[in-house]
Amino acid sequence: MTQTEELEIIGQEEDTQKDKFLTFVLGKESYGIEIKNVTEIIGIQPITEVPELPDYIRGIVNLRGKIIPVVDMRLRFKKQFRDYNERTCIIVVNIRNASVGLIVDSVSEVIGIQEEDIVSPPDMNQGLSNKYIKGIAKVESEVKLLLDCNELLSKDEFKNLENIQ
Repeated sequence: MTQTEELEIIGQEEDTQKDKFLTFVLGKESYGIEIKNVTEIIGIQPITEVPELPDYIRGIVNLRGKIIPVVDMRLRFKKQFRDYNERTCIIVVNIRNASVGLIVDSVSEVIGIQEEDIVSPPDMNQGLSNKYIKGIAKVESEVKLLLDCNELLSKDEFKNLENIQ
């Protein structure tokens, strides 16, 4: 295979992921993250707590010999904690070239969302931050909040997690 053929295949793979989002639920809200950031989806695993981390970083899991920090997205978004059940999942995402698990209530589906169906989040201008939200998608009669994976953890939070991996 020539280098040109390899680049074409890589380009085709990127095209198949373009405008594709993995959707998941937290409470009554529906969220989406770009599929290109998702490594895998696993069921809830035993979590080892690590002292002195923020409450939304629940701890670490051992995924086939790789230590991955896990973030409870409910707590990250200041929602009330809910006990994990059989629908609770960990979405393993790639953030700044490292694996991080996102604990969500349930995973919905992979959907295509065209750019013209995405609007910018409203500017609250009241000290509130929409830094996690990359856009708001209109999908049929529903609204999905599209997250920016790179904003889910600040640089300092991320550095702390790198130290435990």
